[in-house]
Amino acid sequence: MAILISLFNHKGGVSKTTTTFNLGWALTDIGKKVLIVDGDPQCNLTGTVLGFSGQSDFESFYENNPKSNLSTCLEPAFQGTQKPLEPANIIKTSKKNLYLLAGHLDLAESEAQLAVALSTGAAIPALKNLPGSVNHLITITAHENDIDIVLIDMSPSVGALNQCFLMGSNYFIVPTFPDYFCDQAILSLSRVIPKWNKSVELFRDKDLAYSVPSDPPKFMGIIYQRFRPRSGSPAASFQRWIDRIKVTVNDQLAPALSKVGMTISEDEFKASNPGDTPYNLANIPDFNSLIAQSQKHNVPVFALSDIQIEQSGKVLETMKNNRQNFDNTFKQLAKTVVNLIKS
Repeated sequence: MAILISLFNHKGGVSKTTTTFNLGWALTDIGKKVLIVDGDPQCNLTGTVLGFSGQSDFESFYENNPKSNLSTCLEPAFQGTQKPLEPANIIKTSKKNLYLLAGHLDLAESEAQLAVALSTGAAIPALKNLPGSVNHLITITAHENDIDIVLIDMSPSVGALNQCFLMGSNYFIVPTFPDYFCDQAILSLSRVIPKWNKSVELFRDKDLAYSVPSDPPKFMGIIYQRFRPRSGSPAASFQRWIDRIKVTVNDQLAPALSKVGMTISEDEFKASNPGDTPYNLANIPDFNSLIAQSQKHNVPVFALSDIQIEQSGKVLETMKNNRQNFDNTFKQLAKTVVNLIKS
């Protein structure tokens, strides 16, 4: 059975989408068959992976692939029909064994229905199946396609849709940027996520057509991203916030989640050989000029060829060295994730 991992932080600008794509790619490099799910109505992951440049690209895609996006595939549940949900037709990407379940702007319209279902589902039987339908669709799609790992890219919000994505997962990762606002966001998550877990309890009923999984997701760790390095390490101004967020995670987030059975143990984390202390999965510096080439060619920075870098001389050598460093970082992250799943 596929393992579902959500990437979530309600603070925007922390590279959730880029990390979903890059980690998915890296997981295929170590032999995993991966499905990346665009759970953000803004559809940035879909556009990034498929190289879309405008609205017409999306419209053409939806017309030619009507059963390849979350919104359309969830319609039977949200429209109250008797038709059961069916696996989505996932899209092959340019990378072998990496597939996409596309997002859709209309997914935002599901937010209100899910919010009503989560708050009044016990009183309105017709709504009881909505929260679990999101996980059910992803699970049957993964099963149909023999997927090993599903990565879910989520929007920066604490809405009902994200609650359903997260509570339907096996694990979740919190991407961060080392600054004050992310530190406060982590503190907020220590309160929000346990509340989410409690409020879906009614929807874990196995008699429902689409139930929320009985076991809550486990916090896997933090990824620090987009900081500027100096001499191979984060600059002092960023390191200060990395250290501060580590304290917030270890003193606030992890204990709050542990109380409700929603975190891996420190021993499990250490046994996965992440190369850092709990719960720090990876430190990923800013991609700088490599990101423009990555977006141009629709591949991760570490998968760019020398030709795709489009430089020469010392500049090329510097960028090749950076590319190799990113390749090492994401390969290590992928191995850590797999080790934690096995633990």
